[in-house]
Amino acid sequence: MRSYLQPLGILLISLFFSSTTHAQATPSSKADTLKLTTIKVKGITCATDVKTIAGNIEKLSGVQRCKADKPGATTSFELMYNPARVSEKDIIAVIENTGGCENPNDRPYKVKQ
Repeated sequence: MRSYLQPLGILLISLFFSSTTHAQATPSSKADTLKLTTIKVKGITCATDVKTIAGNIEKLSGVQRCKADKPGATTSFELMYNPARVSEKDIIAVIENTGGCENPNDRPYKVKQ
């Protein structure tokens, strides 16, 4: 009789772990949804400006990724973020409140709308 119980126990344990893993991998709500957007910024003059702004954006809770183009008259930042955790308004505020490369007291960066 013992030989029947051992395979049954292994089967039950396997089913438990497979169903638990599946439940964790499935998104539970719209709060898990990510949004991809591009924000264009004026006032960037060098690669350090780009790195500083991208770093500040990535520090925001809810931002998954920030990829920037090369510096130019207008530099594009491609962002992937969770709108349930951070708003586009918050992201824009961080960009426009970043201090300038040459003078940290200046706020030279403006989002092009």
